[in-house]
Amino acid sequence: MLSLTPRPLPPPFLLQSPPPRRLLLLAAKRGAEDDYHATIRTLNANGRRHAPRKSLGQHYMLNSGINDALAGVAGVEEGDVVLEIGPGTGSLTNALINAGATVIAVEKDPQMAMLVKDRFASTDRLTVLKEDFTKCHIRSHIISLLEKKNSSGAEPKYAKVVSNIPFNISTEVVKKLLPLGDVFSDVALLLQDETAIRLSDVSLRSSECRPINIFVNFYSDPQYKFKVERTNFFPQPNVDAAIIRFKLKQVAEYPPVTSPKSFFSMINSAFNGKRKMLRKSLQHICPSIEIEAALTNIGLPVTSRPGDLSLDDFVRLHNLLVKV
Repeated sequence: MLSLTPRPLPPPFLLQSPPPRRLLLLAAKRGAEDDYHATIRTLNANGRRHAPRKSLGQHYMLNSGINDALAGVAGVEEGDVVLEIGPGTGSLTNALINAGATVIAVEKDPQMAMLVKDRFASTDRLTVLKEDFTKCHIRSHIISLLEKKNSSGAEPKYAKVVSNIPFNISTEVVKKLLPLGDVFSDVALLLQDETAIRLSDVSLRSSECRPINIFVNFYSDPQYKFKVERTNFFPQPNVDAAIIRFKLKQVAEYPPVTSPKSFFSMINSAFNGKRKMLRKSLQHICPSIEIEAALTNIGLPVTSRPGDLSLDDFVRLHNLLVKV
């Protein structure tokens, strides 16, 4: 931890959080840019005063070392194509471009989209899409850019995702990204710490297991990297954050289910009656006696509940019960 000298307070419209006195510098370079003042300057650029919007979950990173670490977790290097969700003031965008990446940034807030576009007007390695990521058809944009890079002689087979995303859309973002292993190889996200801990859990056989855990482990190999204290953000959130990396699986590496759609339909049904035995919660699929027989077939008690099964158990159960 590095102790910093207190800085002057920001303009009145931004008095939502005092400047941080201690920054978590897990991967920072000493003497890195003072991102507190860089953030304030950017928010006030060109006479515009843009206060962070709580409704959009806007919390800007103040520590350039964390941005460098986030890019490093995904292994961003020269020639990579990188998707960034919610670039904000462009501090992470800057780290990605400095690492040699070509960046597609998706920004819902029109003012921030204009701001980050203006900031990097001198480079041709940034494309800003003024869209809501949860509704954006990102696959076509990424494939188009990868094909363009290939035609110019570079050959990045897969793109990467590196983002500090609003905590309130983290589950939606994860659900949209992880099945795209044919387009992305790595997804490195800065999420709420509690969420990152939950999503990186690979044990599954637990009363705490949820459908999202099955989903994450079906499509990726998750790894919790490190915690990022809340003092690194402006305005300061009420919780700490963490960096998590998802190494995406290719289609051939997915668990061998007869149909992913019917598999996750079964998973959702199973967890809708979380405290119920599977022989009751899955009765709409087939009779209880068949469910009991399938559970016995895979070596589990007929009284099993969702938290008693591993991902492999669910896969085997599905393939025995669901005839596609």
